[in-house]
Amino acid sequence: MHSSAIRETFLDYFEQRGHRRVPSASLIPADDPSILFTNAGMAPFKNTFLGLEKRDYARAASAQRCVRAGGKHNDLENVGRTARHQTFFEMLGNFSFGDYFKSEAIDLAWGLLRDGYALPAERLWITVHEDDDEAAEHWLRWVPAERIIRLGDDDNFWSMGPVGPCGPCSEVFYDHGESVPGGPPGSPEADGDRYVEIWNLVFMQQERCEDGSTTPLPRPSVDTGMGLERMATVLQGVMDNYQTDLFTPLIKSAAEALGVANDPDEVALRVIADHIRSCTFLLYDGALPGNEGRGYVLRRILRRAVRHGYQLGCREPFLHRLTEPLVRQFAELYPDLARRQQRISEAILNEESLFAKTLHQGMELLGAELKRAPSTLDGELIFMLYDTYGFPVDMTADIASEAGIALDLEGYERAMEVQRSRGRSSSRKAVRAISGEGARQLPPSEFLGYDTGATRSRIAGLLGADGNLLERAGAGGQQVALVLERTPFYAEAGGQIGDVGSISGSGFEFAVEDTQRSGEIIVHHGTLSQGELAPGIEVEAQIDAARRAETARHHSATHLLNAALHEVLGEGISQRGSMVGADYLRFDITHPSPISSELLERIETIVNRQILANTPASTVEMPLQQALDAGARAVFDEKYGDVVRVLSMGTDDFSVELCGGTHVSRTGDIGLFVITAESSIAAGVRRIEALAGESARRWLNDQRRALEGLARRLGCGIDESAERLEAVFAKSAELQQALEEARGSQLENLEQSLAAGVEMIGAHSCLLTRLDVPLEGAELRNLGDRLRQKIQVVVLASGASGEVRLLIGVDGALHEKVQAGALMRELAGALGGKGGGRDDFAQGGAADWDGAPAALDVLRTRLLELLA
Repeated sequence: MHSSAIRETFLDYFEQRGHRRVPSASLIPADDPSILFTNAGMAPFKNTFLGLEKRDYARAASAQRCVRAGGKHNDLENVGRTARHQTFFEMLGNFSFGDYFKSEAIDLAWGLLRDGYALPAERLWITVHEDDDEAAEHWLRWVPAERIIRLGDDDNFWSMGPVGPCGPCSEVFYDHGESVPGGPPGSPEADGDRYVEIWNLVFMQQERCEDGSTTPLPRPSVDTGMGLERMATVLQGVMDNYQTDLFTPLIKSAAEALGVANDPDEVALRVIADHIRSCTFLLYDGALPGNEGRGYVLRRILRRAVRHGYQLGCREPFLHRLTEPLVRQFAELYPDLARRQQRISEAILNEESLFAKTLHQGMELLGAELKRAPSTLDGELIFMLYDTYGFPVDMTADIASEAGIALDLEGYERAMEVQRSRGRSSSRKAVRAISGEGARQLPPSEFLGYDTGATRSRIAGLLGADGNLLERAGAGGQQVALVLERTPFYAEAGGQIGDVGSISGSGFEFAVEDTQRSGEIIVHHGTLSQGELAPGIEVEAQIDAARRAETARHHSATHLLNAALHEVLGEGISQRGSMVGADYLRFDITHPSPISSELLERIETIVNRQILANTPASTVEMPLQQALDAGARAVFDEKYGDVVRVLSMGTDDFSVELCGGTHVSRTGDIGLFVITAESSIAAGVRRIEALAGESARRWLNDQRRALEGLARRLGCGIDESAERLEAVFAKSAELQQALEEARGSQLENLEQSLAAGVEMIGAHSCLLTRLDVPLEGAELRNLGDRLRQKIQVVVLASGASGEVRLLIGVDGALHEKVQAGALMRELAGALGGKGGGRDDFAQGGAADWDGAPAALDVLRTRLLELLA
């Protein structure tokens, strides 16, 4: 069975049985900072299982793309070397959110395996938790007792984390037959390949508390996971994931790109085939190569693939060429992947080209060290390979392990910590977040802010800094988080800042300084200046209406900007972040090069024309998939609900986007839009900063005042200032050229006079002199380079009282006897300064100008010893 048929059979089977078919979520988790990447099928449903998020369905099925290449789930070092390790994989799963439980989950699983995939019943083995009698007894309906194995917590108990939902699990194994070595699960031979796990059914029936105890969940749930790659081996009759149709076309394409034989057992080709899958989909979902977090993991994977190509003899960029066969493979599942192929390919090529500049040098350095056959690779060298040559540590470990050499990781960490301490920021903006039991116990907040900025409400709960519920809060400037039953305050989301304002009542005043969301509740952070708060008290909630209006102008301007960027730069760009405030906005997009001032002006003009058109902004709610099918633009790493709000603005629906933020009623309400800056924030990512409304007007007034001041200094009107300034620059350049010519003539004269002072030390021409003319660094180097063409050893001290610049040049034929860097350390040290350099050239500085003649005499004596 083809892998696409395996995937579709799974999804269709569960869809026909009342499950919502849910599209794969992004590899970049939208609201789970505990994981770098989506690493399991249940990850996008985590908040649903925790009760923090409600969905309009109780059954779901998905084919979730996953990456495991960092943190706890890190398969990187085993990729390509084993039959079943990959960084990228697809997890097929069915889920019950308090709907069906063990008996139906088992029946559904058995029905798919037998009827959907036609697997022989006698080949299927089952494991259950040793205490899970319910699951074991139900499996007996389908499987004889001798093929049901009870195992302990290590094998058959699952938990979401140290605290939270957990429960026993039941795994389905496929028996490849007696011809394959290995024994049943739990046996001493279980590590063999004969019995392969193909499906895990997790029964979440308990909640683990901080003290380690467990309590029953009120609504037990089901989470299952079937690896597509493993199931493909079973249904395609092979023993190795890399022999399935998910990998063989990519391995073949990789071999062709590298000009080597198509060998499915070649580890390098297997690594490349896996890594192009991870790289492509991480870029598709918005990750970009970088030096931190997700960006660094992507860079590690990509460079590891490039290194394996280098190992097979390839010295040119090749990996980007593999995006085309991969896109063909996934075209039906991800139709928009083809539209982004060029951008993804360019990003990979850029990283390949960047790494190519240092790969060869780094490999030579590492190879030379490995030839010495040390037992352990020095930590300082590992750090140098990382810091100077861009070698991820695990890549260095791969290469060293092939030579049987260990790594001094402690030494590497010491060197890394030195670098971290240099660049560590002294402060970091604190982010308000609420988590814990308290937030989960509160009912969902009702948001009224689309229609009003003020409302009467009631306090639903008070939360402390630890996220737990408070019975009351007193005055005295106490910081507290407050939750209302109904609120007009917008919680920060989608790039838009949270509202501020006030919540007041009988005898108390609460200043709202920020508004955030925790699951389904809206949390108002602030300070209680007077009175007391307690749940149930009636309040008046009032946002800062002026601030909200300016924020709405900037948010609506952001939508128009996004549409204008797509119109001018093409549909290949995608949003990579935004920040919408009351006084400015910034918008990040993928784009390979700087955006010219002409294009920025064109983009700005398009937005302002839409503002002048003053068309109404309209919003409508509809199912997510219907909105996407209708062409609404979405941010692919943003988390959306099943029903979304679609905002349309501009002439002929110029901008149509999914957005839950607050906006103007008509485009004319934005008033004015100006782009103030465009810059790079990462490889392939450009940031646009802009202003709207009152902020834009103030900025233009500031620019006008600055121009008026400049015009006054130039003695002309604003309209003539540019021409007058060009004349000033031209005159300045003319004077600078005349000055440089005069200095050049002075250096020539100085060179000629110095050449007369050459002395012979041994059989070698030398010049050691103090120059009373203070020369700039570039001038001293220029003079030194001229003299070195004629003189074998040149020592110059230039300066005046309080500052000495030092230069030493040594002919290459003398390096065995004399090294410029060593001489410079002696000379600079004698003058109370510092210096150093290469064998042929060194520079330094000192403060003891008066001591220079004596120090040069000492150095002359040293040269007599070295050159005699």
